[in-house]
Amino acid sequence: MDMEKIEVGEIFTIADENDQEHDVEVLGVLTIEGTDYVAVAFSEELLVETEDDIDIFFLKVDGEGDFSAVESDEEFEKVSAAFDEILAEEE
Repeated sequence: MDMEKIEVGEIFTIADENDQEHDVEVLGVLTIEGTDYVAVAFSEELLVETEDDIDIFFLKVDGEGDFSAVESDEEFEKVSAAFDEILAEEE
């Protein structure tokens, strides 16, 4: 799966650590220091109109197009901050 093919709004299925499958929707794609990341949220949360914040999480995309979790808090902060900037520019 090539990064160019991941589109905002695309939905795909990931398995969590308990092998439960969840549909997630891509909210954004960004590249930081040569590493590609996608920001995703659970589709079912996006469908429900609530006042609660939607849980957004980030997945790292490796050269093979496989997704992996962002492991360190430091990396998460970096990706989160970059993503916030993108969202701020769009408003």
